[in-house]
Amino acid sequence: MFNFRPLLIENERTILHLDLDSFFVSVERLKNPELHGKPVIVGGSSKRGVVAACSYETRKFGVHSAMPMMQALKLCPDAIVIGGSHGEYSVYSKMVTNIIRDEAPLFEKSSIDEFYIDLTGMEKYFGCYQWATALRQRIITETKLPISFGLSVNKMMAKIATGEAKPNGQLMIPRGTEKDFLAPMKVGKIPFIGEKTEETLNKLGIRTVGQLADYNPKHLEQFLGSHAITLQQRANGIDHSEVTPFHDAKSISTERTFHEDTKDETFLRSLLSAMVEKVSFELRDDEKLASCVTVKIRYPDFRTVSKQCMIKLTASDHIFAEKAHQLFNELWDHKTPIRLLGFRLGHLEHGKQQLDMFRDKPEQVKLYQALDKIKALHGTDKIARASGIGHRIHDKDLNPFSKE
Repeated sequence: MFNFRPLLIENERTILHLDLDSFFVSVERLKNPELHGKPVIVGGSSKRGVVAACSYETRKFGVHSAMPMMQALKLCPDAIVIGGSHGEYSVYSKMVTNIIRDEAPLFEKSSIDEFYIDLTGMEKYFGCYQWATALRQRIITETKLPISFGLSVNKMMAKIATGEAKPNGQLMIPRGTEKDFLAPMKVGKIPFIGEKTEETLNKLGIRTVGQLADYNPKHLEQFLGSHAITLQQRANGIDHSEVTPFHDAKSISTERTFHEDTKDETFLRSLLSAMVEKVSFELRDDEKLASCVTVKIRYPDFRTVSKQCMIKLTASDHIFAEKAHQLFNELWDHKTPIRLLGFRLGHLEHGKQQLDMFRDKPEQVKLYQALDKIKALHGTDKIARASGIGHRIHDKDLNPFSKE
């Protein structure tokens, strides 16, 4: 439709980043228009609840994703809390994916609501902006969902541009202006700079991206180690990461970066269980089986460890959960706080759940099917499945959706 015909231009890159605005909230508002203009939070609704997504009306009070629900409701007591429906979100995500696939054969889908397109080589840089504008308008027209985009010389700059364009806007950062554009921003605007790192930088007198870009690199390395080099490159607008073409998933995963590092084992195990149930539901929804289970942990110093194990092809929550908690036990020292927790199913093959004569009973498979129907209609946090492996497998108060 938009005549996507690239003309190669050596040593220049043009990256488009698209992000659906408050995606879960936007879908809920399509279902219930009365929610428009009101403070809305999608997530678990009780003491152990977590904010999965929030409207811009709540953000002005300081609410953000991954925040404990109790804290969010203290900040914005008038917020309307909705449990969420993964099935609905998947449908709309696929709609947007298909539109992008129709217009740009090579793109990266980095999450359920976030996309990158490498437009390097299009006839003119402003032509890229026109093309992106037309694509954004098509998505809005066909899905009725608000979406923002950023256009610049690399993935990081495009993502930052999108953040500045929100809500429901678009922004181009022209080539050569990256450093000046970033300079006045707080250092926390740089992707992967969390609260702890920002505090460390602030103690060094570094509060803006411009100050980080010009800081003595050797001095910075003394406090942040090898991570300092990457951060300083980003502060100068440099990012060499590539757009990874989107194909049928070879794995399905989810992860959560915590607002504050934690070693609360009850919380961590409950969250891991919720992740297992969420990813298992996605697996069955795609009519696939998995034979590899992986758990990932990132510590406050950014050291990341992971461990995986192979199992027989299955789509059963209880098998994945047993292995996930076993891997978690082997990975974590139970003393060091955790910054990020992730879970992944890999080695996927097409096929519906089959009975394992030694482990699965017909009643179990029927139970999975019944639960999946409920989850598709009402969300993954509406019902919990009991487990016999010695601890709770799902805490219904933990909404498993994550967006970082």
